[in-house]
Amino acid sequence: MLWVKAFHVVFFVSWYAGLLYLPRLFVYHAGTSDEPGRSRFVTMERKLYAMMSIGALGTVFFGIWLLWGGWWEAASGMGWLHAKLALVAVLVGYHFTCDHFRRRFAAGANTHTERFYRFFNEVPALILVAIALLAVVKPF
Repeated sequence: MLWVKAFHVVFFVSWYAGLLYLPRLFVYHAGTSDEPGRSRFVTMERKLYAMMSIGALGTVFFGIWLLWGGWWEAASGMGWLHAKLALVAVLVGYHFTCDHFRRRFAAGANTHTERFYRFFNEVPALILVAIALLAVVKPF
C-alpha cells in the first residue's frame, strides 16, 4: 500500500502545480491586450489544463485505492480524513472552475479583471495548507 500512497502523492503534486500556475496564467492573460499574446496564453492554458487533469485523475484514482484498500476502515472514525476529503471535493470544484475560465478566455469572453484572478489564485494555496496540516498533524 505504500506504493499506492507514493503514487497518490506524486499525482497530487503534479495536479497542485497546475492548480497554482493556471490561475496565475489567467492573471497575465487578463492583462494582455495584443492578439499574439492572447493566443499564446490560450495555448498555454489548454496544455496546462490537460496535464493537470491527468494529475487530478491520478490523485483521485490512487486516493480511492487507498480508501478501498483498508485505510477507510482504519480511519473512518477520524474527523481529519473527512475534512481532508471535503477539501479535496472543493479542489475538484476549483479544477472545473478553472476549466470554465479557461474556456471563456479561449472564446474571447472573459469578464473578470486581473485583480479577480489574483484573489482566485490564492484559493488553492490556502487549501494546500489546510490539507497538509490535516494529513500530517491529524488534529481530530
